[in-house]
Amino acid sequence: MVIAAIACAGPPLPAHGGTVMLPAQEWEFAPGPRAVKVYAFYPRGAIEYVTSSTGLMLCLHNWGGTGHDGAPDPVQVADRYDVIAISVDYVQSGKWDTRAGVPYDFGYVQALDALRALRYVFASLDDAKRPFARGRIYATGGSGGGNVALMANKLAPRTFACVVDISGMTKLTDDIAFGMPGGSDLNAGYSRDPQSKAYLTPDARALRFVGNPEHLKTMRALGNAATVVVVHGADDPVCPADDARETVAEFERAGIDVKSHFIDAGDLDNDALTDTQHSLGDRTTILFKFADEFLRPGSSNLRVRQAPTDFERRDEHVRYRSENGEYVVSYKDGHPAGAFVHTTGGVTPHESFPNPKP
Repeated sequence: MVIAAIACAGPPLPAHGGTVMLPAQEWEFAPGPRAVKVYAFYPRGAIEYVTSSTGLMLCLHNWGGTGHDGAPDPVQVADRYDVIAISVDYVQSGKWDTRAGVPYDFGYVQALDALRALRYVFASLDDAKRPFARGRIYATGGSGGGNVALMANKLAPRTFACVVDISGMTKLTDDIAFGMPGGSDLNAGYSRDPQSKAYLTPDARALRFVGNPEHLKTMRALGNAATVVVVHGADDPVCPADDARETVAEFERAGIDVKSHFIDAGDLDNDALTDTQHSLGDRTTILFKFADEFLRPGSSNLRVRQAPTDFERRDEHVRYRSENGEYVVSYKDGHPAGAFVHTTGGVTPHESFPNPKP
């Protein structure tokens, strides 16, 4: 099976940082052409300072945010880690209201959008014949951005060297999916009614659990080797700490290289860490505190992936099975293109995202 993907053609990278608009996969809740806004931040503010040692790093915003809201500051990240820091206004960025009757994506199409932006920068550097460190590809985000960073690692399991999740969601529990009382105050606006356009299929729920044991086995079989750093408040009521602990335990069982930090009162330092709940403190400083050893040039533990990325492999081997079929992420044309393929051979409309022509 081949899933069509749009060509990688796009506007040239801005010389001094800035934004570009990229075409994206069609989204079933808003049929027709769609584009995402991509923000690029260079070391020392200019593309001329990108060298063969410069990596790429996604800095992803929170649920309801845009740009790098709630995420580590990409300007500081670019300079400290010698990376092009990339932020993305993925699907449903900005104010979102459950009353609109459209459920919150919770990481799937959002991660495809983020990966499309990452691949655009990757391909643009290649097109310009500008050397960069293609093994130094990283992702981070806060809250909803942490969720998207983890999902990006799942949908491109052969691409990242390190992912840093700060206070992120890890699964669609009933209280989050359906807005039920007794747990998180988050409400993703899904429905239990199979006739509703907001129906949460068991397959969609399975994919969106980043600690899904069977999917983690698939990631490992594909060659996932990213170090995953999880920093989470021990008392987080928004993105529940118990969900994060469960996910970390599943990572460990699957052989994922995970480094977890559950912040309690004894960890507070009135600098990076100021509370044990959702905000935690300054997320830029938190990233530096817990991930410098994996991201900062010169570190003896610097994470660098040696094998080709998903973008370079151009295959359709990323497949996650669930109750009624499998999710397939195709890299045939470099970009990720996702679809849910039913066991009968059909493509489920609610999880099929055809690509418009560029």
